[in-house]
Amino acid sequence: MHLIIPYAASHSFNGQEALAGLPLPNLQALLALLQRQQVLQDAERTPLHLPHERLQAQALGWPHETDTLPWAAWHQSQQGAVSAAPQAWMTPCHWQIGMDQVVMADPSHLHLSDEESQQLLQAMQPFLQEDGLEVTWHSALRWHAQGKMLADVPAASLDRVIGQNVKHWMPEHPALRPLQRLQSEMQMLLYNHPVNDARDARRQHTVNAFWMHGAGTLPVGSQATAQSVTVSEALRSSALHGDMQTWRKTWQTLDATAVADMLKHLKATGQGTLSLCSEHTAHTYTPAPAAWHQRIARVFNKTSPAAALTALITP
Repeated sequence: MHLIIPYAASHSFNGQEALAGLPLPNLQALLALLQRQQVLQDAERTPLHLPHERLQAQALGWPHETDTLPWAAWHQSQQGAVSAAPQAWMTPCHWQIGMDQVVMADPSHLHLSDEESQQLLQAMQPFLQEDGLEVTWHSALRWHAQGKMLADVPAASLDRVIGQNVKHWMPEHPALRPLQRLQSEMQMLLYNHPVNDARDARRQHTVNAFWMHGAGTLPVGSQATAQSVTVSEALRSSALHGDMQTWRKTWQTLDATAVADMLKHLKATGQGTLSLCSEHTAHTYTPAPAAWHQRIARVFNKTSPAAALTALITP
């Protein structure tokens, strides 16, 4: 069992304030039986993908220190739709255009209905098809794209870009130029679309852009699934929105469920791996050796949850 917890600590919060008095008894008991074995740290140039994604890619046998992690193709393969073609997720979104930067609003805040999403995709289809993209609707905020254009696209994770200047996450790369042109065309197309006119009248954000992510082709010989790896999404939303109180409550629920299950499994089998992640760091813990002197040392050198989580956001 390998439990990966994204946003276990977040740079959105003041670490001491967020963690003060946060009771996580199962995490504390688990850390007493584990020792830190691996540190995954963002380099000077922040990677396009978050640490928990790179850990999952590693578990799948993919080259994880790369600008392309093909999550769309992997998801399709899990549904039995295996294809050698390059694929990507396409998320309709709103870009807030300022004087010197363009910031992506959280797509979930659009509250885009299925009908609105389908109408927008239908209007975009002729342009997408002209560029050789076959796009199918999966959900309001997730469309599946397939086409040669997506082969080597250095596509940043959606979570990297939310609330950020999009230009920082669009590196100079030949594979991105056709997508940047398509972005400009779609902005013009969507400007006066009836869906956006209606949204504007309701004082809702319009859909004026899209973001490609999870792009690429499945690596040859990659594993179909990462056996026994669980990636918890529980803390994601509150961390992205800077909602500290919800994040604290959610951590307590997570401690009573997934972390408790991990502790039970470790005590029963002696095996298990825990990865705690922030936006820029991941620490992976594995069972500590059971020699008596090492057990005694752990009694006096227990890692508290607060210390373990603070270490994820401390330079």
